[in-house]
Amino acid sequence: MHEITRQINQVIDAAAIDTGLCTILIQHTSASLLIQENADPDARHDLERWLNRLVPVNDPDYTHTSEGADDMPSHIKSALTCTTLSLPVVAGRAALGTWQGIFLWEHRHNPGPRQLILHLHKD
Repeated sequence: MHEITRQINQVIDAAAIDTGLCTILIQHTSASLLIQENADPDARHDLERWLNRLVPVNDPDYTHTSEGADDMPSHIKSALTCTTLSLPVVAGRAALGTWQGIFLWEHRHNPGPRQLILHLHKD
């Protein structure tokens, strides 16, 4: 998991939006977005381990394996999580709780570059 809260807030700040809405889309089917605990890395580690147990690599029932053993598991993990987030913007920042951060959750072992699209709406 890669925390992207700072980068999202930089875009909001550059757009000079004090109050509004920020929608984020990841343009990929093998990674996802989430809001999660940003203080204790053990929470992210536990989530990762849990999801890997739920959706293992090398399951004999997978047929979509052309890009490697983690190909189909990454698509399933993306389907079970979120590829978009909508966040209120308050006082020029994403309105997150004290211990919340915005994360890009990579599901591939050797990913390529990832593309996010942000849509900002000013109230």
